[in-house]
Amino acid sequence: MEVKLLITYDPAHIKSSREKVENLFKEINVKPKFLKSKYDGIFLLNVSKPKEVVKKLRVISKKDKELFGRTHRYIPVDKWVKSKVPDMQKAIKSLVPKIKKEDKWMMGLEKRHYDKLDFKELIIKLTDVVNREKIDLNKPKKIIKVEIVGNDAGISLLEPDEMLVVS
Repeated sequence: MEVKLLITYDPAHIKSSREKVENLFKEINVKPKFLKSKYDGIFLLNVSKPKEVVKKLRVISKKDKELFGRTHRYIPVDKWVKSKVPDMQKAIKSLVPKIKKEDKWMMGLEKRHYDKLDFKELIIKLTDVVNREKIDLNKPKKIIKVEIVGNDAGISLLEPDEMLVVS
């Protein structure tokens, strides 16, 4: 998948949400490519340097959240894999060397249109491959972000300022 940025929005307001996203991207001089999404409530975008884009959007959100309308989360995606546990574990394991032994970390997990495992079971299996001991759910230095959308999973290693939760 060439999706580099996942944006969630209120599915009842698709048109106005897309306009808000387009206006925000104009504001930061970025031309996103909207890709086809078969799921309501999720925009899939191809954009260069998605982590930098999100950092710029965070600055705007601190000044005026109204500009974001009914969009909610802006999440860069490093890589896409199938949403099978071994595939997700392999992708997560490949990110672990980028987390220093002394770094505090956490995993953020969202799943949509996925009912193979419940949340708790899934988080246990996915964190099992991370051999870093300093877990911190409040102030992590690194966040392993897993966004499951049906048969696919977007996996990222982010710092807290590289993702945006508007609401």
